[in-house]
Amino acid sequence: MSEQKLKRNLSFISMIALSSGAVIGGWLAEAPYWFSVTGAGAAFIFPLLALLLIPVGLTFAELTSMLPFAASVDVWTTNALGHKAGFGTQWMMFLVQVVEPPMMAFIFITAADFFAPGLIPPSANIWVAIATAVIWYVLSNFNVELTGKLANVFFFTMIIGSLIVSFSLFTSGHWDAANLTAKAADGTGGGLFPNGFRGVFVALAVFSLKFIGFEMTPTLIEETNFPVSKIWKVILSALFVPAILYFIVVMAIGGMAPADRIALMSMPEPELVSMYNLLPILAWISVLCGVLHAFTTLMGFWSSSARVLYGSAEMNQLPKAFAKLNKHGQPALANAVVLLFTIFFCIFSGDNWVQYIYAVSCIAAGIVYFMCCLDAMILRKKYPEWKRPYKAPLGNLLFILGMAISIWVVIGSCLELDFGGYLSMAIYCLVGVALYAAMGAYRKAHPEGNELRTFTPDDIVED
Repeated sequence: MSEQKLKRNLSFISMIALSSGAVIGGWLAEAPYWFSVTGAGAAFIFPLLALLLIPVGLTFAELTSMLPFAASVDVWTTNALGHKAGFGTQWMMFLVQVVEPPMMAFIFITAADFFAPGLIPPSANIWVAIATAVIWYVLSNFNVELTGKLANVFFFTMIIGSLIVSFSLFTSGHWDAANLTAKAADGTGGGLFPNGFRGVFVALAVFSLKFIGFEMTPTLIEETNFPVSKIWKVILSALFVPAILYFIVVMAIGGMAPADRIALMSMPEPELVSMYNLLPILAWISVLCGVLHAFTTLMGFWSSSARVLYGSAEMNQLPKAFAKLNKHGQPALANAVVLLFTIFFCIFSGDNWVQYIYAVSCIAAGIVYFMCCLDAMILRKKYPEWKRPYKAPLGNLLFILGMAISIWVVIGSCLELDFGGYLSMAIYCLVGVALYAAMGAYRKAHPEGNELRTFTPDDIVED
């Protein structure tokens, strides 16, 4: 390992806040789509998906406890299948992480328009989003403890605020269970799942995308100050805290109006508050929670993206400059590259290509999940003697279940993709191949000190 070390300033609670906060989706604007796909029954889809993702989550927990490095999936896959497979999996991991920050930057604009309509003209949206990214870039270069403390405040405020709004809807006098199963205005549909099996089938596919984020946990493992054996609790929290919150929120919203009506709204919670003349502060709280969601997601994925680059540099798969830390223990160049990616996506936000990349990132997540489950199976056979502070139950059966779920995530993501998406995926993969080849040529020309590295349990630094 390099002499410079990431600072261990992330507590157990901070990790839960960062990982769970990164997973929790912006239902403020996404709920209408959920209701259009499968009605109020969407509330039950999310806990089911959390259960289905347990095998993948526990696989990540075992691998993280055995090989607790920021490079995470790169280290695991390299040990199992070699450096080419390791870099390929890591390249997919980077795509999953880096597309989130620019998307979150635009949520602040939506919120600002609610609080002060017309304050930000459409022509300035891109610049405000970029300014938001630059502000976080500056903050990201300070001690990671700042990120952890902000995550704690934002996450718990968001949870409490969301529960207050949901409870207020439940007790408003306008919540009616009949709305959960009401027929559409044209007399069609009805029931918790008005679109029938097809709606459930599609929901199980596309809603899996709302759990993207728990896989970022291992990238921060070198900065945690609690026993690595507890990481499984953090990962499962990142699955079930969002699932439970989604369930409560969807049920609260669903009881206020028929599903087909909610599907036509832009931001259901503020609109329902206005429609029934409820306390205006509830609308403000709901929008504020949406902003806090964006902040926690931005912080988590930004940090993870930078650590993915940092970890690859530690293994000499990327230039060593990416592994250099500033005086606050932060990978400065990696943070700068994440900023450049964020600005790029902000500038091209009006182009469908960015939406394609966002959808493609979910295919990449499925690939990462599959490879990690395969890694765990191979590493148990190759290195049974390696210490595993946390060992996932059920052995190969769990890993096989994880691979099956991973394939489903890929299939579900493909259902939302068109030709442009496949084209962007191909381009991204080609860029990865070119980058790996360029680094290979550099290592060949400058072999001394640039040999590919493979981290094992012998490289773990105990603090």
